[in-house]
Amino acid sequence: MKKEKTDKEQIVDEKPADVAQTAQQGVPQDGANMSESSAEGTDTVSAPAEEGDSSAASDRAARAEAEAAEWRDKYLRLQAEFDNYRKRTLREKMELVETGGKEVLKAMLPVRDDVERAVAAMAGSDDIEALREGVRLIAQKFTETLRQRGVTEMEVRGGLFDPDRQEAVARFAAGEEHKGHVVDVVQAGYMLGDKVLRFAKVVVGE
Repeated sequence: MKKEKTDKEQIVDEKPADVAQTAQQGVPQDGANMSESSAEGTDTVSAPAEEGDSSAASDRAARAEAEAAEWRDKYLRLQAEFDNYRKRTLREKMELVETGGKEVLKAMLPVRDDVERAVAAMAGSDDIEALREGVRLIAQKFTETLRQRGVTEMEVRGGLFDPDRQEAVARFAAGEEHKGHVVDVVQAGYMLGDKVLRFAKVVVGE
């Protein structure tokens, strides 16, 4: 009885061992297959994502490079246009100064012609009144020529002394009534438009 019981116990003990061994053999294989499948699945899913990110970054870089090239081209064009504008403006200013001086000198030539004729007339004439009238007409023509070019004489006699337009060369005791006023003009002053061309030299009362 003990021997049979022992054989049965052995049989019972062997079955769980076989089952355990079989389970141990099966689990690693299935686990390995599952791990490999999982790894393969992960690689299959992540690869397209990485390729997509790389493509998007490449597109952004290309767009940024194109935009930078466009702005660089605009900057170079603007710089060239400004340089041309500066040179053109400088040339126009120089031409304006030269042309302005040329026009003024050209306007003075007829006055000089009149002066030459007056000198010639004085050499062969004793008519003082005629000579005086000729000189007066020349002076009038000269004044009109200056006026056409924007040059006008200052009217300062009898007015208050203005240091911005006049230069006091002397002071004269003219009484309280004329104190601070221009009582005499030593040299006439002239304006070119609204700017002083030459200061008037005056005598101021005190």
